[in-house]
Amino acid sequence: MASSKPLIEELDNTAPMQAENQQGNLSIIVRGFIDMFPLCVAVIPWGILCGSLAIQVGLSPWQAQAMSLFVFAGAAQLAGMQLIGLGSPAMPILSSTFVISSRHLLYSAVFQSYVKDLPLFKRIVFAFFLTDEMFALTNAFIAKNKRFCYVYAVASGFAFYVMWNLATLVGIVAGNNIENLQAYGLEFAIAATFIALVVPAIKDKPVLMSVLASGASVLVLELIAFEYALIASTFIGMFAGYYFAIKNSAIKREARKRAVRGEAKQEQSDE
Repeated sequence: MASSKPLIEELDNTAPMQAENQQGNLSIIVRGFIDMFPLCVAVIPWGILCGSLAIQVGLSPWQAQAMSLFVFAGAAQLAGMQLIGLGSPAMPILSSTFVISSRHLLYSAVFQSYVKDLPLFKRIVFAFFLTDEMFALTNAFIAKNKRFCYVYAVASGFAFYVMWNLATLVGIVAGNNIENLQAYGLEFAIAATFIALVVPAIKDKPVLMSVLASGASVLVLELIAFEYALIASTFIGMFAGYYFAIKNSAIKREARKRAVRGEAKQEQSDE
């Protein structure tokens, strides 16, 4: 009987802690949903376009919805459906979607150190919900709170996943009832979404130069019909950002050295 008392006390102490953790996770989940809401609204026209285009290229409603449920990649879905509509073989479709989605290799490299020790199932869930929008929000969360939060990342990604699939469903219904939906300019939502992601992240010169370099290079490469314009412009932007980051670091080091020399001269003059 005496040995059971510490166990009872331990259980009494852990129950409030578990409840507190659950409340904390719930607030983080709600925060992830709220933070993702503006991007969810912005992506609605894009999802509608994907759903309607899938119907118009000959996919059944179930196939169109399954693409959003299991592929969950807007730009890759649009490119794939356009190639399907042209009767393209499987390999060009796979290679095109691979190139378009290759940016996720960079995203996963950024988060690798945070998730590498998680169980396999959690890493799979994280990878599935890892989109441009989730990447941007999770990076902003890390910058603000100085820590990575798995619950926040997955919650925000899940919120976007739900809205994407609901928008696709609307597009499927519209695709069956409204002809030539592309004429309404819904594809502008793609550019608007990425602008909304990129602009808030521009907080210093290296990031600004990276954005300008990648944006300018992709325009030039698209004009000359370079097949891998997206990948090439990504690396150009990375190198530009890296160059200016090194340059800024060198300037700051030199400024610190001058400050130290100035303080040393001031001390000598005081003596």
